[in-house]
Amino acid sequence: MDHTIPDDLVETQREWTATYERLARQPGRTALRRRLYRLSVRLAAYPLSPAERVELRRQARPEQGRT
Repeated sequence: MDHTIPDDLVETQREWTATYERLARQPGRTALRRRLYRLSVRLAAYPLSPAERVELRRQARPEQGRT
């Protein structure tokens, strides 16, 4: 892949996933919804192709770890 995904973006994706999972277990939590929204904006603002977005999510999986 030509485009290197920055570590901070991978960490943001990890935080998004963790927040989403917490919100699924605790629906209606305003603070979690706001955090998820802020993280979503950060992720959406970064220019990635669809294939790079898939790679971002792959790298953010817990079993992948940092390289």
